Amino acid sequence: MLNKIMKLGGKKFNKSDQDNTSGVNTVVRSSRPTTAAATPSSTGESQSAAPSPSQTPNHPMFTAPPSLEVLPLLKDVSSSDRPLLFMKKAHMCSCQCDFSDSLIMPREKEIKRQTLLELVDFLHSSSGKVNETMQSELIRMVSANMFRCLPPAHYENTGAPPEGNDPEEEEPYLEPWWPHLQLVYELLLRYVVSSEIEPKTAKKFINHTFVSRLLDLFDSEDPREREYLKTVLHRIYGKFIFHRPFIRCSIYNIFYKYLYETERCVGIGELLEIIGSVINGFTVPMREEHVLYLVKAILPLHKSKGISIFHQQLSYCVVQFVEKDYKLADTVIRGLLKYWPLTNCNKEVLFLGELEEVLDVTEPSEFQHCVVPLFRQIGKCLNSANFQVAERALFLWNNEHIVGLIAENKDVIFPIIFEALERNMKGHWNQAVHGLSENVRRMFMEMDTELFEECEKQHAENEAKASELLEQREMTWKRLEEAASLAAN
Repeated sequence: MLNKIMKLGGKKFNKSDQDNTSGVNTVVRSSRPTTAAATPSSTGESQSAAPSPSQTPNHPMFTAPPSLEVLPLLKDVSSSDRPLLFMKKAHMCSCQCDFSDSLIMPREKEIKRQTLLELVDFLHSSSGKVNETMQSELIRMVSANMFRCLPPAHYENTGAPPEGNDPEEEEPYLEPWWPHLQLVYELLLRYVVSSEIEPKTAKKFINHTFVSRLLDLFDSEDPREREYLKTVLHRIYGKFIFHRPFIRCSIYNIFYKYLYETERCVGIGELLEIIGSVINGFTVPMREEHVLYLVKAILPLHKSKGISIFHQQLSYCVVQFVEKDYKLADTVIRGLLKYWPLTNCNKEVLFLGELEEVLDVTEPSEFQHCVVPLFRQIGKCLNSANFQVAERALFLWNNEHIVGLIAENKDVIFPIIFEALERNMKGHWNQAVHGLSENVRRMFMEMDTELFEECEKQHAENEAKASELLEQREMTWKRLEEAASLAAN
């Protein structure tokens, strides 16, 4: 039967095609330094090397350049011949097809697609045990297809600065060979989640080097690929416990590089989604290293110019930290105030929305620690000339939990906010802001009439003093003008 398998086959690549694909296993993107060096040595995890050629059978089919040909179906051969046929099919799929023109190699493309589909079904159905040698050839094929040189980003082509590139306004780049690449990703995903694959065996192939190269692919401009990468990496994190510290450290290193080197936000949102799920598994009390990464890697992402692309995921991570450990509320709120935007109104609206989510899970004991700087900033937002900022700040009083926190600290908050509300009532140009300010002012009065009257009295005294100082300043300028006029005469 085996001889029959070796003799069967259709049209193969010509020699030039084979020459072009023979070096596919060595293609690695070098634009990002490997994150393996950042792994803490204390983890004690072994850095197993990638599968070597000696791990595959010393058979002519594995030593010659792969070629695409029609082979029997796995289900049509005996169980004894199935492993070798599986490896031949995997080795054959290491060939790269030219997708620059749909008329080039149409038959070979379809052969590869059908073969990949069959391999996916084989892993999914668990119709046969995948031994270590078969896994080696499978991961070798996956690496040959996935790990490649990515096309340059838009700003790398045009010379425009990375912060000037708005991904929301551009058509996403779509990988031309996605019909094959999607099946390769699906094959890897089936391999990782398969109950037939033991982690002790799979870690020889899904090692730190493999994970680092997966993380490099988050630079891909194709959102479909990043979505698959997110799913695969999350599954690896869940199944391979010994990889968890390395994966966390590597993701944080990508955040550092984004913040201090590239400012290219491709893939940051997907990585934050992974971190958000990881935070759910943290134990309480929070380990010091997790708090350190919150302060050094997560919160600094708020200063990014491209935060609108990944703010939803970032906000989720921040709220998860506070929900896990309520004592982190003060750290998070002060971090938001530290990176609060000064001139970007759209970003300020995002910050106010995130602040409301954080305050919604903040305990009263932690709220007291940051109430003064927090409401000084909110007071500035109330008086913003941008009506969206002022309106979003006033919406905080629609949250019952936040109103409860304010009521418990009204002696401190009323004097800070009262002046800002009075300014809106007297001079803000937007009628909606004027109406909302009046509602908040009425709420204050109903909470504590005596304190409200005291704040009103204090505000009137401050206004009188300010008016007096203004009159004195005008009189001084008038005397100076008269003196200058007399001196000129």
